[in-house]
Amino acid sequence: VQLQASGGGLVQPGGSLRLSCVHSGGTFSNYAMAWFRQESGKEREFVASLTGSGKTTFYGDSVKGRFTISRENAKNMVYLQMNELKTEDTAVYFCAATLELYGTSVREFDYWGRGTQVTVSS
Repeated sequence: VQLQASGGGLVQPGGSLRLSCVHSGGTFSNYAMAWFRQESGKEREFVASLTGSGKTTFYGDSVKGRFTISRENAKNMVYLQMNELKTEDTAVYFCAATLELYGTSVREFDYWGRGTQVTVSS
């Protein structure tokens, strides 16, 4: 399985950004997908995840109500729509995949892509 995230960049506080991640290898709908983020010198933090069907989603407390995770199984894509961005959202964002039904922690995900940098600054 290979994962490639994209869509990061520089955005002002209060702005929006959409991250994308393309999955290759294996049947995409069999994988629960997630986004994590990591600030320099800190542990990787859970952001959001969803099941293979996309019907069930999970969010970290710090992003609830602002971020939305979604997927398009026909395109092997998972997305993270980020609204009302704050400076504390600045981090490298990673997409991850697992054959488990769902997950919300780093240890539950077996496949990781390279991250994409998101910087929120005025």
